[in-house]
Amino acid sequence: MNVLTVMRTGPVIPVIVIDQIEDAVPLARALVAGGIRVLEVTLRTPVALKAIEAIANEVEGAIPGVGTITQRKDFDAALKAGALFGVSPGLTPELIAAAKDSALPLLPGVMTPSDVVAARAAGFTELKLFPAQQAGGVGMLKALGGPFPELHFCPTGGISAATAPDFLCLPNVACVGGSWLTPANAVAARDWGRITALAQETAGLKRPTH
Repeated sequence: MNVLTVMRTGPVIPVIVIDQIEDAVPLARALVAGGIRVLEVTLRTPVALKAIEAIANEVEGAIPGVGTITQRKDFDAALKAGALFGVSPGLTPELIAAAKDSALPLLPGVMTPSDVVAARAAGFTELKLFPAQQAGGVGMLKALGGPFPELHFCPTGGISAATAPDFLCLPNVACVGGSWLTPANAVAARDWGRITALAQETAGLKRPTH
């Protein structure tokens, strides 16, 4: 599975933080039940890799990935856990080399036109604009579409259910990333029904044919 296929699977990639390992499988099942199959579990908690492993082994239909990749060792750990893709907040020479050496497809983060040029030179055509709102949001993506018409973006950071459609209507946006599908209070209450409902609303968001 390549990165563009992952991006086109659904309009939104939920950015997930899992604090309690016992929440991993029911949370993933709730999202998949609502039509959201691509799941980015961030490496922000001690249980993240175990959570990805549990999702990969127990949640039918899920496409688990690792978020917040920042160093070479994260690639091997992600593959061992069963991740099918990785996402990084930025891109460094170390990450470029690690991505070329790894079987894990990487969606690297960029913020500026210089970042985009460097990522494209390294062979990446699918990019995460992060933090999207702070980087200029919809206006920035429209501007990047001129010199970089062949690139596909997943803007992430500061996007909500209300603003996601503004991004998804752009021809160079394949999907968006967001944390609104897994509100902390819903996860804490283990209100999986609410998360499924949010996923159903999100899965119905329209995108142009790219």
